[in-house]
Amino acid sequence: MPVTMPSLRFVVKALSTEGVAPSEFARTMAPHPLMYQELAHDPEYQLYNDRLTPVRFADVTADDMYWKVRREVVLRHTGEMPIEFVGADAERLANRVFPRDVSRVRVGRCSYQFACYHDGGMINDGVMLRLADDRFWMAQADGDLYSWYRAHAADLDVEVRDPDVWVSQVQGPHSLEVLAAVVDGDPPDPFRYFDIAEVSIAGQPVTVTRSGFTNELGWEFYLGPDIDREAVGDRILEVGRPFGMIITSAQVFRARRIEAGLLNAGSDFDRTVTPFEAGLGGFVEFGKDDFIGKAALERADRACRTWGLRTEGGIAQLGRAVSRDGAPVGRVSSTAWSPFQQCGVAIVRMDDPADGPGTQLDVESYDGIMLRGALCTLPMYDPDRLIPRGRLIDIPDQVE
Repeated sequence: MPVTMPSLRFVVKALSTEGVAPSEFARTMAPHPLMYQELAHDPEYQLYNDRLTPVRFADVTADDMYWKVRREVVLRHTGEMPIEFVGADAERLANRVFPRDVSRVRVGRCSYQFACYHDGGMINDGVMLRLADDRFWMAQADGDLYSWYRAHAADLDVEVRDPDVWVSQVQGPHSLEVLAAVVDGDPPDPFRYFDIAEVSIAGQPVTVTRSGFTNELGWEFYLGPDIDREAVGDRILEVGRPFGMIITSAQVFRARRIEAGLLNAGSDFDRTVTPFEAGLGGFVEFGKDDFIGKAALERADRACRTWGLRTEGGIAQLGRAVSRDGAPVGRVSSTAWSPFQQCGVAIVRMDDPADGPGTQLDVESYDGIMLRGALCTLPMYDPDRLIPRGRLIDIPDQVE
């Protein structure tokens, strides 16, 4: 349940009067160390990895955020939670729990990864950073993987731990200009898509990656426990403002990541969905040694059931909202309005894999009106992801 700041203060006070220690509360509703930058915008928060993350601001609309990330630059403090593997068997553990071959990821590079159950159903996903031969961070989406890692590391020489690292993102066409202006000295060069670099910002050592959750040009920064985090955050916001930077909530991701086909763990896939059904079968590497779920995935149907959906004149309702001849034929798992495409956009998981791009559907909208929609490929545009790679400068006109 989302909470506003006044209600959050009430919860803190109530727990204190009931004898609950503030430190115990902080472990289950931990605020981002740069949360103070969000408070002026009357934020509404929800739990994400037992961390508080803003879902919306009272004074900035979803459309405003969308155009900022598409045309200028935004700062977003996320709830992603890095878990560290360190030790002689760190790579071996990663290869055991992830279907992609981690041995091919060089030190100083990131890799998109996800974990599956033994039956092939998906657990969670995220961006894995290879910091050294024997050290990784897996910055995961909302959900529990820590216990899964620990359970499957029992016979290995590896430590699995929470390094108390927080993740923020700088995204948009001006993001690399902000990076060049904010670092002490020269910016990292080369700094390719999914590269990792160590930089100094406001005199503090900071890990940065060329990654993000918008499919725009961008970078993320990882704040460790032994630095002046506020100095880093304040410096980035100060330098970014002349470039048009604003603080944003989760709304900045919604339409843009749907258009980009970036799936949200827990809604666009869950334990009942295989990577093939989610459209992620290309990340399953059967040529590597055994990994959890391999046997089940070798037997699984390889057909994709997850597609984009465009609707004219409204936004699709979540749930069993797509039908044909009055009968439900799929589930809307994510939905939003695209200010750029001027239509509703959604991610849909179809019952029948024969229903693919071009399929026409009846779609129930949030206001109860039935819309017409058509399935499409994901991403909806920029299929080769040239924008986040810096190979396509795409600053679209804002529709008035």
